[in-house]
Amino acid sequence: MQEFIRGLLRRSRKYLFDRFGINIEIHQKRPKWAGEDDRFSYQQRYVRFKIQPGERVLDIGNGGYPFPAATVVADRFLEKSPFRYEGLVTQNKPFVLADIHDLAFRDKAFDFIYCSHVLELVENPLRACEEIMRVGKRGYIETPTLGKDALFAWARNLQKWHVVAIGQNLCFFEYSERQLDGIQSSVWRDLIASKWRNPLQEVFYENQDVFNVMFTWDDHFSVFLFRLDGTIQMLDNETEAHPKNSHLETCNQL
Repeated sequence: MQEFIRGLLRRSRKYLFDRFGINIEIHQKRPKWAGEDDRFSYQQRYVRFKIQPGERVLDIGNGGYPFPAATVVADRFLEKSPFRYEGLVTQNKPFVLADIHDLAFRDKAFDFIYCSHVLELVENPLRACEEIMRVGKRGYIETPTLGKDALFAWARNLQKWHVVAIGQNLCFFEYSERQLDGIQSSVWRDLIASKWRNPLQEVFYENQDVFNVMFTWDDHFSVFLFRLDGTIQMLDNETEAHPKNSHLETCNQL
């Protein structure tokens, strides 16, 4: 039936639609794309978490989507907030009300730290990353890329930083006023969320490693913070020979 309708439209277009500048398209209902309801379905395609049975795993900022392998979950808010529109879900795991800037856990208390879509929101990424490394032995960090934020145009009044991962370095860039507005349109967001199938949906859901920063770390990593006033701050975790010798530095941009 669909082929018959398409053939009819092709014939009609030649005599009517092209003349008046009319175009009609037929779309199927969208399929269920991997990653729509949770991040773990697409993360497993790109990331090897290497979590062993019996390891202690902390999910920082679990919100409504706790990490399945977490043994402890932590979030800053019990109720919905400007940063989380869904209700808190713990899946009966031990829950700790915590601020990522000051985690109430002993040093290296966890074998693995999972922190997904949190660091782009925080006031002080240097302090947050320092705490992550203090309480964890290794882990995974994910944030949206600048391109993703720009296309969805959702960063304003929500996010403070866009992030780039280079080797074992995380670079945080403070958003400018223009960047916060993105493309200044909901057209991309509407097409991705549409109930009708669109080729851009497949482009988005099949390339999550392009639309998100997916960063794994073991023992330590370095952090660079680039502010709009031209200053650069750095959390430099030296070398593997001196993993505890971390320090903060501030310098002027060259």
